[in-house]
Amino acid sequence: MSSGHGHSHGIGHGHGQDAGPSDRTIRRMGISLAVLGVFLLLEAGVGLWIGSLALLADAGHMLTDVVGVSMGMVALVLARRGSAAAARTFGWHRAEVLTAMANAVLLLGVAAWVMYEAINRIGDTPEIPGAPLILTALAGLAANIVVMLLLRADAKGSLAVRGAYMEVLADALGSVGVLVAGVLVLAFGWSFADVIVGVLISLWVVPRAVRLAAESLRILTQASPSHLDVDAVRADLAALPGVSGVHDLHVWTLTTGMDVATVHLVSDHDANWVLDSARTTLSSHGLDHATVQVERTVDGRRCEEDVTW
Repeated sequence: MSSGHGHSHGIGHGHGQDAGPSDRTIRRMGISLAVLGVFLLLEAGVGLWIGSLALLADAGHMLTDVVGVSMGMVALVLARRGSAAAARTFGWHRAEVLTAMANAVLLLGVAAWVMYEAINRIGDTPEIPGAPLILTALAGLAANIVVMLLLRADAKGSLAVRGAYMEVLADALGSVGVLVAGVLVLAFGWSFADVIVGVLISLWVVPRAVRLAAESLRILTQASPSHLDVDAVRADLAALPGVSGVHDLHVWTLTTGMDVATVHLVSDHDANWVLDSARTTLSSHGLDHATVQVERTVDGRRCEEDVTW
């Protein structure tokens, strides 16, 4: 296109495939939510009835599963729906990243509560019946396995689904721990096993919650994708024939599976040719959604000044 300042720009946009969630993904999230909701009520009810810290810890994690899947469904539906509003030109794609951050905070909160309760029970461990503990743990484990099978296929392609899947996985291992505690209580009458398992469940999930929060924070702060070498991208663009300068290169992640880039290239070659070459180069780095501006040179001098950010 031509501008009114006596120089020309070539602006190109590369677009990859739609990263929005499929109907199948949303449907599986809905089924998972229903299964988890039923067994949350079961675990919480039995845990309160028999006073089991391990079972209540597992129910707390299942609560984060329910909340996580609920928010994940909302995030995916919003991302699928998009937005035509001028104030939200990127639609609702960031909603699932906010969901993942909230899930991580919930997991850390539950872990802190279980640790507090465990400390209070030292030296005063209540008697826990083993049979209800075992039966409830088996039911909860079955629910977690069903949900994990439903979510596994979509966990790699969505941060919201990945967060929910991670929570369900943690809860499944928690159910195994509760099952072991139930066996120890039933066989040996050792009620302190319930406290130990509750603490172990909490300690297991903390580093995973921190990693999920860190990944979400990286996206929210618009840091470059961890898997991408930005210096290599810049070098490849600078090596294109006819390109004499690369500046204002910005690369960030909008949401899982959607990396975005903008860049200005300085060249005295045909703008359309430079744009096509740049788009091919960026695509080779996984940057299919990119905006490229070509700045022409006149007598070896650029017609544009660098942006200051």
